[in-house]
Amino acid sequence: MKISNIIGSLMHLYLDEIEPGEGTDAPEFLIKATANILKQKGGRNWLPVIVKETGEDKYQVISNSFVYAVAEEAGLERVWCIIADDSDDTITLTKILAGEDKPKINLSTASRDEIMAALQYLIEQPNSELKSVKLAVATNRIDEAPRQYWKNFEPITSLKCGITKGKKLDAIKSVFYLTPQSMPDTINDVTILRTMTTVELKAIAKKRGIAGITKMKKDALVEALS
Repeated sequence: MKISNIIGSLMHLYLDEIEPGEGTDAPEFLIKATANILKQKGGRNWLPVIVKETGEDKYQVISNSFVYAVAEEAGLERVWCIIADDSDDTITLTKILAGEDKPKINLSTASRDEIMAALQYLIEQPNSELKSVKLAVATNRIDEAPRQYWKNFEPITSLKCGITKGKKLDAIKSVFYLTPQSMPDTINDVTILRTMTTVELKAIAKKRGIAGITKMKKDALVEALS
């Protein structure tokens, strides 16, 4: 059977035809306890394992790895699977839908509501590094910043919103990513300039032919460019 003909199919595959892939980090207790329940309740995994085909009668788990581990522990001969394609986008999506990976939001284009929702999620996590951050303040300052030009997350630490370098900034990186636009040479808005790094400011100053930029500190660069 050609791969293209089975994409999306629900199939009852032999367990020995399936490689575990990355596996699961679930505790052994949960795997064993769930396997016992699976055997007691008829041995049918109503939640299918998501696999990709790697060869003739050969497959690999790409998500729902916990279900696969439970089926293996229960000693099932066959397990119900859905066949997915092997594209990176499909693997990423299935892992997110299965709760195995976190989704991320593009901070370059995110709406205010999306930013607030992501920050609230981080703040409410157990032992959150951002528990002292004021949600409304951080949301407003990030939303109003020229984040479409950010090449990294460092400018957030200049917004005075409670998010500093280190673990707090690392937490931000866990839910956001960036797709920066090219920085125009004509920017002279002080608000935008202040959110830029010294390296970025010097690059713009150099293109404008401003002299003495090597020894200039950030405040002096902002003043020279505004």
